[in-house]
Amino acid sequence: MNSEYKICTKCVMDTTDPDIEFDDQGVCNYCRQYDAFVKNLPDRQVRETELDKIINEIKEWGKGKEYDCILGLSGGVDSSFVAYKAKEFGLRPLVVHFDSGWNSEIAVKNIENIVVKLGFDLHTFVVDWEEMKDLQLAYLKASVVNADVPQDYAFSTILYKTAAEKGIRYFLSGYNFQTEFILPPKWVYNPRDLRNILSIHKAYGRSPLKRYPSIGLFKELYFTYLKIKRIDLLYYLDYNKNEAMKVLGEKVGWRYYGGKHYESIWTRFFQGYYLPTKFNIDKRKAHLSSLIVSGQITRDEALEELKSDPYPPELLESDKEFVMKKLGISREEFEEIMGAPVRDHSEFGSYWLVIKTARYLKALVSGLTRIIHKP
Repeated sequence: MNSEYKICTKCVMDTTDPDIEFDDQGVCNYCRQYDAFVKNLPDRQVRETELDKIINEIKEWGKGKEYDCILGLSGGVDSSFVAYKAKEFGLRPLVVHFDSGWNSEIAVKNIENIVVKLGFDLHTFVVDWEEMKDLQLAYLKASVVNADVPQDYAFSTILYKTAAEKGIRYFLSGYNFQTEFILPPKWVYNPRDLRNILSIHKAYGRSPLKRYPSIGLFKELYFTYLKIKRIDLLYYLDYNKNEAMKVLGEKVGWRYYGGKHYESIWTRFFQGYYLPTKFNIDKRKAHLSSLIVSGQITRDEALEELKSDPYPPELLESDKEFVMKKLGISREEFEEIMGAPVRDHSEFGSYWLVIKTARYLKALVSGLTRIIHKP
């Protein structure tokens, strides 16, 4: 644990992350990791050539089929831009949305505009609210850092289940290194760990999860690592967040919602209030630092933004009241939850070792395949 406050001289990551390290110039380990990543990144022309091959592969596979790929749409900028580019590339995705009960009005309108104007079919899965409420309350009572897991796990599960049911092999992801590279491990927890979810719910939940979307571990590993091919589309592009928002606004009437992942009211509350208040974690530092190292904003611009409150002041009290009412808890119960001692996800059951092993084996097989097929 760092004994004194220090901030990176290149980005805005600081010692609120207990694992941060600095070199002699005061540059943090995350900036160095990004520089190493970019050093080995194929240039734009190579990535575009590779993307052309992938697009042609998807189209060839999809001939005669209703859809050639699947993509998840939250109404946020990343997934919305992936949908826009999919249309531009001539792909025919089935668009899937997970309604967790926390959609903002802006997100709902963004989704509507995108599917209508791009001419895509939309499959919306509406969660059983009583079960979702019970699970989210269990996470709050557990006092673990990633209280966004119930929403994240269900969304990705619906994507893989729908792809499996429809026989779709390709999944277009909105993940991108340009805006998401930097994120301290202590600030998150793997949202695909079903055993951790069930363990936390067993400790603090009240009712059984009968309709909450889930998938068995081995079936998940099969679909995730062998059957369904995930394509991080934005990896192959010179993705710029502000330019993407401008294009989306002009072409499909898309509107910004005020912060990274703030298209969900729950995530806005989780990142803007829960994490800073209970864990002293301001995820804006990671998000802004990613934008700094990818050259999309300056460090001075990021520092200026960090001077403002992490939660839009005009929304804080109304959102707190909304969250308490929606979860069915009193202010006294809410304050008790916020004041409870912090616990680590590792204190509950976990599949994490199995998941890490599967990822390692996938990377190993992928590496061997590249060697075998190297011209």
